[in-house]
Amino acid sequence: MIYPDVQSFTPEELSLLCEEYRENNYIDPKISERLGVKRGLRNPDGTGVLAGLTNICDVVGYERDAEGNVIPCDGKLIYRGIDLQEFVREAIEKDRFVFEEVVWLLLFGSLPTADQLAKFRTLLENHRELPDGFAETMIMSAPSPNIMNKMARSVLAMYSYDENAENSQLENIMSQSINLIAQLPTMMVYAYQIKKHAYEHKSLYFHYPIKGLSTAEHILATYRPDQKYTHEEAKLLDLCMLVHADHGGGNNSTFTDRVLSSTGTDTYSAIAAAICSLKGPRHGGANLKVMQQLDMMKQELKDPSDRDEVRDYLHRLIQRKAGDGSGLIYGVGHAVYTVSDPRAQILKKYSRDLAYEKGLGTEYELLCMIDEMAPEVFREEKGLTKNVCANMDLYSGLVYRILGISEELFTPIFAVSRISGWCAHRMEEVEFANRIIRPAYKYVGGTAEYTPIKDRDE
Repeated sequence: MIYPDVQSFTPEELSLLCEEYRENNYIDPKISERLGVKRGLRNPDGTGVLAGLTNICDVVGYERDAEGNVIPCDGKLIYRGIDLQEFVREAIEKDRFVFEEVVWLLLFGSLPTADQLAKFRTLLENHRELPDGFAETMIMSAPSPNIMNKMARSVLAMYSYDENAENSQLENIMSQSINLIAQLPTMMVYAYQIKKHAYEHKSLYFHYPIKGLSTAEHILATYRPDQKYTHEEAKLLDLCMLVHADHGGGNNSTFTDRVLSSTGTDTYSAIAAAICSLKGPRHGGANLKVMQQLDMMKQELKDPSDRDEVRDYLHRLIQRKAGDGSGLIYGVGHAVYTVSDPRAQILKKYSRDLAYEKGLGTEYELLCMIDEMAPEVFREEKGLTKNVCANMDLYSGLVYRILGISEELFTPIFAVSRISGWCAHRMEEVEFANRIIRPAYKYVGGTAEYTPIKDRDE
């Protein structure tokens, strides 16, 4: 399927329009500093502006001393009071899939009993199949070259299949949330399949959900043509989904979800907006940038195992002399974590064996060197005094590559994992916040008189 070019402007026309915009809309960054504007909703010390309260998740990356100064510390991610590492320990020692258990915890606030967990898993299994005609009408008939956009549109389309779409009572939001958590993985895989068929002229196949599978197994079984996967592969994907499940109320997509929820809008609009937020390369799309950077390094380094050569390349990345010219080392740095990102360390530890087994040992070791060297390189290049550490995105893309998952699904799988957190935060916002989120922007444009069109200069 080939779509016509709908671009209706010539380069010259666009250039003139953009010149007109830039001439009349510049804002001097010094004004922000003078007025104390907290750009990006960040405090001067880089920490986030306190915008609300939550019982759901705590992200710990620093402590404060008696004077209020930020003291770097090892990062922790805490779901409903329980350290993420405890879930990882349970998954490894008991050889269990734990993502569904965390979904329950995020939604309801307590750990499920064995009976509750079994019934909840069955509930998710029973709701993975899409409504009759949905795949044909909403996905196959309107393919998209970007899976995140198609997922957002599919979530919005679910509004039409819900007789109580506007009902904001807790019982209804709960029902909508569980449906979306169960169905989003299926939407994702189907959107990917029709994209391949429509844009790449490849064979199309839709596998129906199989009963008795965890969410990670369901994704692999519907994604792969032969529906085959190993237990180790499914366990690694389950761990990856576990560390993506939530990250507090302040991350961009969750805050977007809460902003929309505060207006009283419907569940489908709030979750679709969160998906659109996550798509951005400064947020959920960063893992793809990491892998593109990694592939470029492999091509340009004479010896990817040479530590001195790798260090020199990292310097050149920051100097905009290598990579994509952005001056960034993708996968390094975080808004909260200072010494370490616990999610990155988990993925680093538990992806190693499969990385070597799949012939990706060189890539794994190169990421480990970036993890180790980048903070020091940043300090040398930028003169930074604050700590910088590798973030989850440094390793999550490699996990997906280990599992043979297309790069086009890197961020969508993030969304499939994070929707449980989004739904939990939406319920909390609707039930307890009860006030529209409305920060202020100061007008700095000055005053002007209206000039009749006949008196305006050409």
